[in-house]
Amino acid sequence: MAAITASVNAGGGLADHIHPEPQGFFRKYVFSIDHKIIGIQYMITAFLFMILGGMLAELIRVQLMKASGGIMTPDTYNEVYSVHGSTMVWLVIIPLLTGGFGNLIFPVQIGARDVAFPWLNMLSFWLFPPAGLMLYASFLMGAPTAGWTEYPPMSLQGAAGTSMWAAAIFLIGVSSTMTGINFLVTILKMRAPGMTFTRMPLFVWGQFVTAPLLMIATTALGAALAALFVQRQFGVAFFDPTRGGSPLLWQHMFWFYSHPAVYIMILPAFGIISEVLPTFSRKPIFGYKMIAFSSCAIAILGFMVWAHHMFTSGLAPALQLPFMVLTMLIAIPTGIKIFSWVATLWGGVIRMTTSMMFALGFLATFTLGGITGVFLAAVPFDLHVHGTYFIVAHLHYVLVGGSLMGVLAGLFYWYPKMTGRLMNEKLGHWAFWLFFIGFNGTFLPMHWLGIWGQPRRVAVYDPQFQGWNQVASWFSFVMTAALVLVLFNALWSIRRGKKSGPNPWNARTLEWQIPSPMPYYNFKHVPSVFAAPYDFAEPLPYKGLEEELKGGPPPVPAAH
Repeated sequence: MAAITASVNAGGGLADHIHPEPQGFFRKYVFSIDHKIIGIQYMITAFLFMILGGMLAELIRVQLMKASGGIMTPDTYNEVYSVHGSTMVWLVIIPLLTGGFGNLIFPVQIGARDVAFPWLNMLSFWLFPPAGLMLYASFLMGAPTAGWTEYPPMSLQGAAGTSMWAAAIFLIGVSSTMTGINFLVTILKMRAPGMTFTRMPLFVWGQFVTAPLLMIATTALGAALAALFVQRQFGVAFFDPTRGGSPLLWQHMFWFYSHPAVYIMILPAFGIISEVLPTFSRKPIFGYKMIAFSSCAIAILGFMVWAHHMFTSGLAPALQLPFMVLTMLIAIPTGIKIFSWVATLWGGVIRMTTSMMFALGFLATFTLGGITGVFLAAVPFDLHVHGTYFIVAHLHYVLVGGSLMGVLAGLFYWYPKMTGRLMNEKLGHWAFWLFFIGFNGTFLPMHWLGIWGQPRRVAVYDPQFQGWNQVASWFSFVMTAALVLVLFNALWSIRRGKKSGPNPWNARTLEWQIPSPMPYYNFKHVPSVFAAPYDFAEPLPYKGLEEELKGGPPPVPAAH
């Protein structure tokens, strides 16, 4: 590898940079090893898949406008919602929050010039688009029809596209695992001098705790997917009870991954919110250590509660109580975060930027999603609403009202570091209100639809539920219009947005102390850190940044 070996913690100049700047379009923007370009590649790809997944979601809502359905057969409907769920989890939310914002921001926040394994980083990304195309190619041979969970025996009986689905998700799992290894080593080994763990920005904490989840939980999913693929293609009876297998084995392995995966999808969003709120409140974040360590508690507990998804699967009553209690315990560290964020806002000088509005929207909607999560942890209530639209409502309040709202807050916040320009705030405010109203109008009614008994994953339903389904469908169009407006704003602002300068928000973490967009080398000289970044009343806690905003960089040494 033509690279200059770095001693990134030595505090040296550009001679310590890991790689000479690549020349030519393909090496710069396609097969790049620059963590920032790879982060943007993840974002662009994930937003393209979001468009596809969103179109499938609207097909679902159009189908459900009438109790008798009308635009799709039940088999096609099953394919559409299965691919929609798989898309939004594996091709949109996780890649945006880890591969996208993770790659773009956290290496700069810790004072590094790149991630630990740049070539592995590039390989991680380039497994992602082909895997997504494989997932959508499954429509050509009969897409999966058992939802994003693909429980056997239904998934064993599905068309050939189910094997394609398993292979695609397996590839994405490999990509995620490599990303987790890369991020963990980078944070452990490449922090700037003086950046102790209790001086790291909270977004870095979000990525630091997520990385082991990516490595450990995804391994269980990979094993389950491999077993499903092998049984479908070669007949080995992992999940067939008539030949010694067990369909419950899939559920245990799937949920051992998928419950921690909820935290893979929300912990980085917690980190984004923890950056946005103090910046636009002009106050130090309240309870820095409580927020950081509560993320660790959430991750540990996340591995201990998978079986609460299986209360209706024949789980022994003696096991239901401990899993119920452990699941409820997660509300404690989550509540600590929410309390700390509210305390940060209290008495602050609030600046209502679009990013701040999405962060406040996150607080409202994610809190409601968390409360319904406590309900679902209780065995009697879970038995009542299992398999109903209450589950759909809870899931979307956590992953759309939480994770996606966090993504949108981060997009408006860090857009200047990608392009050197600001997104249009007026369009941003319109987008927020359309999204917030559309989101709640779509998913709030699903709570009582579920309690009243409307089952999920059905193409037709009892006519008594049609009124609220029509309400949900109309508001879903409003939410989609908001996302189209965000996309238009992002594209329009690339050329016509107001120039941002290096630090338009007067923020204090390291990425704001260098030019916008961020230069290839990140820092001319690796800075030293002597305090945490959130005390707005104190001078910046960095040394060695005096030259960062002056003139161009000295020439990068040639590769050898």
